[in-house]
Amino acid sequence: MRVTEETRADAHDIVDKQKRYSQIIECLTECGALTAKECAVIMMQKGYIPTSERNFTAPRLTELATDKLVKVTGKKTCTYTGRKVAVYELGKE
Repeated sequence: MRVTEETRADAHDIVDKQKRYSQIIECLTECGALTAKECAVIMMQKGYIPTSERNFTAPRLTELATDKLVKVTGKKTCTYTGRKVAVYELGKE
């Protein structure tokens, strides 16, 4: 295994996914539709994550969408990056 694959696997194993899922669901419950970045900003403000980097939330949002606990309801221009991004909400598709 290459070093990057090892470090990626190590980082993946450290994440408490159930805790992160709960935090994301809490943010979506309180705030409604959010992008991954917006969710990360809220989670940082709550002290759940150390920075507002979207990579704390995006992989978990994808997993929650796959499990149909959240759904992608559209897209919008991100306030932070200026790029078109997905918007997530609670619920089934």
